[in-house]
Amino acid sequence: MKKDYLDGEKVTAIRGATTSSGNSTKEIENSVVELIDELISRNNLDPKNILSIIFTVTNDLDACFPASIARKRFGLDSVAFLDCQQMYLSDDVDFCIRLMALVILPSNSSINHPYLRGASNLRTDRC
Repeated sequence: MKKDYLDGEKVTAIRGATTSSGNSTKEIENSVVELIDELISRNNLDPKNILSIIFTVTNDLDACFPASIARKRFGLDSVAFLDCQQMYLSDDVDFCIRLMALVILPSNSSINHPYLRGASNLRTDRC
């Protein structure tokens, strides 16, 4: 989804995913922090221009909410977050955290979707 604004900016969605090394709060936190860091750095994104982030996790992750980590660690108090459980598939990537972020970027910006760790094989064209 893209919408151009008069001032040369667009609202667009950026997807990404990573895996956690396990189902502990610390392991999930490490993965979420790395994923958000990559989302911001790869897209030269000003955190003030993040409008919302939807996180999904596979059913083997239930130690904490990824959104609470992102909100606390990055100070994203004005961002709308949603945590959901990913639809179960028997051959899905284990300990997988996916996101879709709605952001404001300059109209001429290219988008880089971060797919990290064990999730890199989900989108080999986007790593």
